[in-house]
Order: sequence, then structure tokens, then C-alpha cells
Amino acid sequence: MPSIKSIIKTSFIAISISASLSLIANTNNATNEKSVDVASLHEPQMLDLSPSPVHHQASRYIAKFITDYHYAKPQLGNEESVKILDEYIELLDGNKAYFLAEDIKSFQQYRYNMDNSILTGWLKPSYHIYSVFQKRWSERNQYALSLLKKEMDFTKKESFLFDREEVNWAVTSEELDEFWRKRVKSDALNLILADKSWKEAVEILEKRYKAAMRRVAQINSEDVFSYFMNAYARTVDPHTSYFSPRTAENFNIDMKLSLEGIGAVLQSDDVYTKINRIVEAGPADKSGELSVDDKIIAVGQGKEPLVDVVGWRLDDVVDLIRGDAGSIVRLQIEPANSSVAGKTKIISIVREKVKLEEQAAKSEIIEVKSNGKIQRVGVIDLPKFYVDFRAKYEGKKDYKSTTRDIRNLIDTMKQEGGLDALIIDLRSNGGGALDEAVALTGLFIDQGPVVQDRSGRGHIDLLSDTDSGTAWDGPLAVLVNGSSASASEIFAGAIQDYGRGLIVGEQTFGKGTVQRVLDLNQQFRSEGNAFGALKLTINKFYRITGESTQMKGVIPDIAYPDPYSRKDFGEKSYNSALKWDVIPAAEYKRTGDFNEYIAPLTKSHHERIKKDREFQYIIADIAEINKRREQKSISLNLAERKDKHKQDKQKQLERENQRRAALGKKPVLEIDEDTELVEAEDSKLHETANILVDLISLKQHQKLADLNKGS
Repeated sequence: MPSIKSIIKTSFIAISISASLSLIANTNNATNEKSVDVASLHEPQMLDLSPSPVHHQASRYIAKFITDYHYAKPQLGNEESVKILDEYIELLDGNKAYFLAEDIKSFQQYRYNMDNSILTGWLKPSYHIYSVFQKRWSERNQYALSLLKKEMDFTKKESFLFDREEVNWAVTSEELDEFWRKRVKSDALNLILADKSWKEAVEILEKRYKAAMRRVAQINSEDVFSYFMNAYARTVDPHTSYFSPRTAENFNIDMKLSLEGIGAVLQSDDVYTKINRIVEAGPADKSGELSVDDKIIAVGQGKEPLVDVVGWRLDDVVDLIRGDAGSIVRLQIEPANSSVAGKTKIISIVREKVKLEEQAAKSEIIEVKSNGKIQRVGVIDLPKFYVDFRAKYEGKKDYKSTTRDIRNLIDTMKQEGGLDALIIDLRSNGGGALDEAVALTGLFIDQGPVVQDRSGRGHIDLLSDTDSGTAWDGPLAVLVNGSSASASEIFAGAIQDYGRGLIVGEQTFGKGTVQRVLDLNQQFRSEGNAFGALKLTINKFYRITGESTQMKGVIPDIAYPDPYSRKDFGEKSYNSALKWDVIPAAEYKRTGDFNEYIAPLTKSHHERIKKDREFQYIIADIAEINKRREQKSISLNLAERKDKHKQDKQKQLERENQRRAALGKKPVLEIDEDTELVEAEDSKLHETANILVDLISLKQHQKLADLNKGS
């Protein structure tokens, strides 16, 4: 058995990954083909689901890895078995909309066997539970379709309890029928409030429910195995997870911000796969042959025959279109802008390596006028901490990384007009590569420790910046929110602990754990990617002060209104989250101290936002969100909903006209789908720039006072 170090791929400390379905392109000939008769397509039959021999083997090794190498060394026994069963049911039907009480009762035969199921590879229980869920899903959606045959009465005084988390499981089908009657009525009412007729609402909902049935019918054995393994992983801690082979591939793409394909982002639309977005400067963009909303009818490799993909799963279509750079893919498409319905053409595209730049760091300059002088505040927006691990480990000099990109952005801003202050915007940055969080901190401190990394055995590694010098030593702020997590919290925490910059915004997520991705194929000595990977929590990280960010996150020096309660959002909301604790502090030397500035900065901030229209909108919206969050039901009476809808539209209209007035534009009488709305200013970002300019002014006054005192 290989050592754990030989199969660990990299540190990964994000909240979660998004399985990117971006693709890639270059075109030549186009011909007309016979259109596809979608009406003749039959609803797909449910697949016969059963675990494969690979799954029997994989579950045993996943259990071994988790029990041997997870930070908390969790064991599998009866207590854990109960949690796994409950978590699996929760994952499948958390709102109690499909299973009946009798189903839940029948699943109790497995209550103390889920652990043995995983340890032995006997996976029949999980597949049986899923097969029941699949059957109930089909029944519910068939019932939903039947309700659309008769127009509904929206004059009745009744409400829809959409949040069923606290209710008991439905005892009878009739009880669930009532819930689904109201659910379908609510769906229809939402469309009618959007100015759809009953006939139009029926057409939309029929497509929606049939698509839902089709998606579940396309679930395969790998999907079910993945659901069950992730239910098990979620009982261990919120960030341990199993990656199916396909998800593991998407993870690697996500982290290195590049893939090989045609440079298009796809989406599923009923039976079709459509172009959702064209990646700038990718093959599809260069060719000019593909457009947003084009439908992909068939896919072929090189000179091989085209394969019809109408009705396919989205990820299966993605797999066909992805491929090695330099190879050719042929697409039969139905153009969205065609004047002839059903007319198609075939295009050939040469795949290339495409960089997914929308996730890379970007910069801009905000100019703030203060005391008759323009201050240039640089902003670097960082959506995630990324690095091309393979290129880095192979020694390539031009590998993609967060720190390299940000250093270049800072240098560019300095050269193009100068820089007075800098904001690192980490809002909604869920984390990423641990090494990049350490390296990025090094751009703003000379040298020193950044974070402490503690293993399950208690061994502590001190991760430090060893490079002398900085990329920026001027005024600095880090802007965070409740979704800033992991690597974001390491960076923000270090900047705060050194007194190097101000932390501004909301309390962060509170994820203080480190994950590593284990390639299961190396364990099984398997060629290709048949077994996928395991993201495993192996360490906890601690600030250099010794405090963990786990559960508590990073508390801002200057706080903005927070739309979330930490009991409902963030690490603290997870039942399986590891606990907060403290270890000894590391030796480090603070480079600054903002204590004397926090009070005057906060006072100026509060005075300013009282007059800031957009900030006041934010405060009002948070109050409304909190009010609605307490509601578990919604009215199904058209008149009542119209009245509320009218109030919301009026508020939107008033805000729009206030924004227009500020720009000297004419007001509008109403807002419809053709109205070009004024883009709201990012008031939190601009207020952070104002705070930095205030800080510059305070420091200048302090410096002048010190000089006068000295003289």
C-alpha cells in the first residue's frame, strides 16, 4: 500500500468546489442537416441501478482512508451508522417532499448496518433507499403534471408551507398530494405574477416537471455511489467529500483555471444542451460560429460519425466535447438566430487549452477626492486562491498562480498612474490552495510566520513567508463577507495579526480546517480515473496568535451590516463541524497597530453611510430578509400576492428613479423586461476606499502632530 504522502495531491481549503462545465473551439465548414423531431422522443426509462465491483472496492478503501487519516480519526460503529442513514435520507429528501413515513420506517432495517455496508462494500442498502426515492420522485412529478389539467382557483384564502423541515413525514400519499397541490399552485402563481397566462404557465411547468423526471431517470450507478459516500463523509465533517471520477476531473480544471476544449459554457434546457456563455478569446469565440442559446444536436470526433445528444445528461455532452488540444470536434447545432425553425449546421472546431480567466484575480482603480486631492485606491478582486499544481511541480516557469497574478496587477497599477492605497476584495472567496494564501501574505509583509498547521497527532507546522521584501507596503484593507472562507481567512487573519492592514466587512465563514485530495486511482494502481478522489480533512489551521478561525472566523476591524445569523450560516451551522480551540502563539513581530484609528474611522464610516443611498438600501434589505427568513409559508391568494408584488415593484421603481435622478437621467413610469436599469454602485467597495482615504488622512495628521510636538 503506497504511503499517504505518495497519494496526497495538494492542500485544498475551500468551502466547496464548483464542478465547472466550461468547454472549448475554431470552425470551418457548415452544412444543413435534417432537424430533430423532439416530439418523437420517449421519456427515458429508469436505469437499473446497482453498485459495480469498483464501488464495492472503493467504499472499503474510502472508509480506511477516513478512519486512518482524517484529523479526528473517526471510527465506524452503530452510532455512526445511525448518523449516516439520517444524513443520506436528508441529502435525498431534506424537505420531506417525497418519502412517506412507511418508507422511512422500512429504512430502519439498515439503521445499524450502514457502517458494515461501507466497511464490507455491501452497498445494497444505499441503492435500495435510492430506488425508493427515485420511484417517489417519479410519482410526485407525475402527480404534479396531472394537476395542470384543470385551471386552479387563486381566489381561495390558503397558504403553502414550503419549509417542511420541522414537520413529520407524510403518513399517506394523500397528505403528500396536498403538499404537492399547493406546491404546484405556488409555482403556477409565481408565473402568473410574472404576467404569464394560465396556458403559458402550464406549458412552462409541464416542461419543468418532465425535465425533472428525465434528470432523475438519467441518474446512474456512479451517481448513487457518490451520494452515499458523501452522506457518509458529511457525518465526519462538512468538508470531507468523495469526488466521482467526473467531479475529480472538474476539480483539477477548477484549480488550475484551464482546460482543453472549445471555450464555451453549456447548460441544460429541457432535452437540449445549449450554449450559455462563450469564453473570451477561446476557440469558439475566435471562430465566430457559435452564439449564446445555440442548441447542440449532435457531437462527433474528427471524421467519426456524429452522435445525437438530444435528451442526454449535460455532463455526458461535456465529456464528448472536451478533448486534447489540437484535436477536432464537430458540432451539429441549431442556431438561436436562425430564421428557419429546425434548420441546423455542422461546424468543426479545433480544441485548444483555454484559460478560465473569470476566476482569476482582476484589478481596477477607484478615485476618491479628499481635501482637494484625488487619491487612487487600487482594488484587486480575488474570487478564489488558485494554482496550476501540475505545472508548478513540473517546474514550469510560467505556471498560473494567485500570487504571481496579483504581484503583476500591483506592479501595473503602480506604473499606470500610481497607487495611494490598496483593497484586496475577498468577498465570497471560498478558499483554495493553502500555499497561495501563505505566498500572497508575503506580498505585504517582509518575512515571518503566516499560519500554523496542526495535524491530528498534534504536530504543528509553522508556514512562513521566507521571501524578503514586499510588493506593496502602503495603506491596505481586506474586504470580506460571510462567504469568505479558508484561505481567505488565513490571509485576512495574518494581515490583521501583523497590523498590516484593516479588515473591513462581515464576520467570515469560520472554516479553519485543511483538506487534501487523495487520488484513489494511485491507491488501486488503476490506469485512468475509474475510482475518483477523496477530499479529506487532515489538519486544522491556526492564526499566529494561536487562535483557530474554526467556527468563529475573522472579526472585522470595521463591521458592515451582516445579512446572516451565524447559527444559520457558516461553519457554526454544521452539526459535524470540528470545534474551536487554541494552541500556543507563534513568535512574530507586528508591523503596525490600528487601535488608535479604529474609533475615528468607525465614526466617520457611520456618519457617511447615513447619507449613502445604496448603503441605506442594504440596511433596509437586510431587515426585510431577516423578516422573511422567519416565514415558513406563503400565501396562495392571487390578490394578496399581487398586492405584495405591487409593493415590491413600487420599491424597485422608486430606487431606480432615485438612481436616475442622481445621474441626471429622466425617470421611468414603470419597470418591465425591456427597461435598461441603472447599475447600482458597489457601495461596500467604495466605502472601503473611503475608509482607507480616511486612514491616510489620520496618519498624515498624526505625523504632522508628532513633528510639531518634536519641534
